[in-house]
Amino acid sequence: MADGIAAAPHLACIGANREEMSDLLHTYKDMGIRHVVALRGDVPSGVGLNNQGLHYANELVSLIREDFGDWFHIEVAAYPEFHPQARSSEDDINHFVRKCQAGASSAITQYFFNADSYFWFVDEVQSRGINIPIIPGIMPIASFSKLARFSETCGAEIPRWLRLKLQAYADDTASIKALGLDVVTQMCERLLQQGAPSLHFYTLNQAGLVSTICQRLGY
Repeated sequence: MADGIAAAPHLACIGANREEMSDLLHTYKDMGIRHVVALRGDVPSGVGLNNQGLHYANELVSLIREDFGDWFHIEVAAYPEFHPQARSSEDDINHFVRKCQAGASSAITQYFFNADSYFWFVDEVQSRGINIPIIPGIMPIASFSKLARFSETCGAEIPRWLRLKLQAYADDTASIKALGLDVVTQMCERLLQQGAPSLHFYTLNQAGLVSTICQRLGY
């Protein structure tokens, strides 16, 4: 807790030593932290994985629950448009279900611009008995080139209609931001109206855009 704002450390576990991870979590507990985000993380370039270490987020979630019970609220990642490394949609859904069954408290999704993908994902996991809150990840649009590059890496789809509109503005940053504010605000309104528990904004140092969206939403 800093200046009245609760912090949630993000823990990337791939290749991590179980004992070192547990020691770090004990430090967080001693600091009074109650909320962590449990992630697999990316494989470091040129680094081999320890067979005795952690490899998947569900293993980290299990470790936290085994060592700390209900002390931590554990948030995990969800991918409505599927993880870019997933072998299939079914395989990706199964990975998410395992994280939930290991003890996840809630989830934050990768960002998206198609609300139907979020609603489909929620319906799909609920049909498998998963009922934790799934919070949609929201990405404000400040630059088309940066958004396109980031989306290519993380597997988030930019709908063709939106991509073409953004491309048409070229380097007109003001028009790109104006269109982005309209599109993202309308999507947020629909998400909240149709049952999303809250919103998680990926600010990327663009706090002004997030503030404007929140004002438009009445917050």
